[in-house]
Amino acid sequence: MKTFYLKSLGCKQNQLEGQIITNELLSLGYIIAPDIENADIYILNSCSVTSHTDSQVSYLLNQAKRINPKIKTILTGCVAQTYKQHNSFDYSSIDLILGNSEKMNIKSYIEKLFSNDNNFFVQDIFTVKNFENKFLFNPTSTRVSIKIQDGCNNRCSYCIIPYARGNSRSNTIENIIKQIELVSNKGIKEIVLTGIHIGQWGLEFNQTLLDLLKEIEKTSIPRYRLGSLYINEIDNEMIDFLSKSKKFCPHFHLSLQSLCDKTLRAMNRKYTANEALLTIEKLHKNFNLPFLGCDIIVGFPNEDDKDFIETYENLKKAKMSQIHCFPYSKREKTPAYYMENQIQDSIKTKRCHLIMDLSNKLHQEFLEKNKNTLAEILIERKSKKTGLYCATTRNYIKIHFKDDNDNLRHSLKTVNLADYELM
Repeated sequence: MKTFYLKSLGCKQNQLEGQIITNELLSLGYIIAPDIENADIYILNSCSVTSHTDSQVSYLLNQAKRINPKIKTILTGCVAQTYKQHNSFDYSSIDLILGNSEKMNIKSYIEKLFSNDNNFFVQDIFTVKNFENKFLFNPTSTRVSIKIQDGCNNRCSYCIIPYARGNSRSNTIENIIKQIELVSNKGIKEIVLTGIHIGQWGLEFNQTLLDLLKEIEKTSIPRYRLGSLYINEIDNEMIDFLSKSKKFCPHFHLSLQSLCDKTLRAMNRKYTANEALLTIEKLHKNFNLPFLGCDIIVGFPNEDDKDFIETYENLKKAKMSQIHCFPYSKREKTPAYYMENQIQDSIKTKRCHLIMDLSNKLHQEFLEKNKNTLAEILIERKSKKTGLYCATTRNYIKIHFKDDNDNLRHSLKTVNLADYELM
């Protein structure tokens, strides 16, 4: 029996796809190795969102060959899909390359590792028109991710992801509802709808994400969350619907990237800072203490101090709950790569630190507002080391508590947050 060791980098969707690859290989009789040293095959399911992740991919593949010279290596994921756009990439430590479409059918390619055939299987992702409906129920998970969509029709000037994932493709309502009912019948209490751009779900069916959410409301699942949303995809109708829902967890992760109009235009984002602030204000007004997270890129080409301060002050005004900040990373073949006035790394780092400090402050303020409230928690797991349970509120606050009952996992409970340390 051959053994394999798989590592997935990047987003939740990539992590989920890594689990599907694992399940496919287990069904073929392959065995999971405890480490690279004892594996016949090393599979790196890569991410290409920044240039740092590209460097990480090269390092990890070379490291695998150093640790185990006889190991066969497979590169898949977004770096594999866009390999033609990485002029300086080192292929010497790779035995097989599978694109994002091919990795979902790894059964068809795995034996190519042990032949002298062509070892590049990466089709043009823009020729892929249909959603790959593959679902894996992981009984070890308390919160289950349901992949509803793949790809992205936007062309943000900094982003390589459409070239790695293709255009938007949606799973059907029928398939999604079947998956939700399956996990609900297994005792799962919460799902997360994931995808590369879930706000574009249903475009090819002439449907919207709201149409899907209305069907999810009819299922037996007690709680659901949404993956990252573009701010201009949250309209008044969606806000009104979600604010009345008994199942929706008031947790929004907003793909903002900037709150400066000049930078948003250069990024080819289709909204203004003021439009974003107005929508965020509506979220605060229509939901009780919603968790509002966001992504921000600093150091975009031509972003001067004034532009950065505009974003910084608008983030304060928006009263976000948490901010994920990233320094702009040059991606070959994207429009931003060729823009003038690229920002020095030291300036990007300084701006990132300022945003992260602001995020810590805003997060503490958010926790303070929740301190004396009643909240429904989902109990997720009990640490063998500490004996403490970890649980999550609907608005994404983490708490830990001690209980001698070992069978609380997967259960819902209402507690007073004043009795716990909030995280």
